[in-house]
Amino acid sequence: MSASTDYTPPKVWTWNKANGGQFANINRPISGPTHEQALPVGEHPLQLYSLATPNGVKVTVMLEELLALGHSGAQYDAWLIKINEGQQFGSGFVDVNPNSKIPALLDRSGPQPIRVFESGAILLYLAEKFGAFLPTDVATRTECLCWLFWQMGSAPYLGGGFGHFYAYAPSKIEYAIDRFAMEVKRQLDVLNRRLADNAYLAGEAYTIADMAVWPWYGALAKGLVYGAGEFLSVHEYPHVQRWTDAIAARPAVQRGRRVNRTWGEPADQLAERHSAADFDTPPPAAAA
Repeated sequence: MSASTDYTPPKVWTWNKANGGQFANINRPISGPTHEQALPVGEHPLQLYSLATPNGVKVTVMLEELLALGHSGAQYDAWLIKINEGQQFGSGFVDVNPNSKIPALLDRSGPQPIRVFESGAILLYLAEKFGAFLPTDVATRTECLCWLFWQMGSAPYLGGGFGHFYAYAPSKIEYAIDRFAMEVKRQLDVLNRRLADNAYLAGEAYTIADMAVWPWYGALAKGLVYGAGEFLSVHEYPHVQRWTDAIAARPAVQRGRRVNRTWGEPADQLAERHSAADFDTPPPAAAA
């Protein structure tokens, strides 16, 4: 393996705005708003501010699953946040999520609005609020939460680690790609072993653990992220493939993955969602 030796870290790191990379224009070492921008508010109890990245899809899938069960209180407005344009640094968004990451949820159903940020926290909040997709017996509930937090801890190695260095970094670094490819394949093996003997991650029931993991690792298993399916030999994980297909076949999942999506096939896009009828309206490109 080749190793680059042309960079020696300085004694004190300083911010170099010209560090390159696809997301260099929105990365910065400080938090807080960069501009004043109020968030829109719709008519439903739940206001979601998001984008159909894997973390965003977790929440829209959960909301669509809750509505499919008949929970009318889960009606929501999903507003598009264009992260490439820095909308997550607007003052209104930062008020809902001080970490300036999508998704962010505002629950306006009570006397005082409740903000919820971090995708795993949103899933847990909604599961507890509506009493759904979270097992009630202690052992299975604990298993579910273990896998939920497994995803929160593991996905950064897939996204910010492997995905960044394989697909987005301005230069290919063999050591970085090999390091994170090894970790992602280890994670796939962890999932494959668990799913060899279980229909879903928490056992026989579909839960928020599956909703958290599927947008990341289901897409990876089908070669839909980073164009890395062949590189990672994702066909070697048959139980992950079976689980991925089972979840993808759910109508609520099919709806949820479209919300706040502005790329891909026109039929797969729904930039914003304000009622169930929005799914029946073709996007402008498809209607033309």
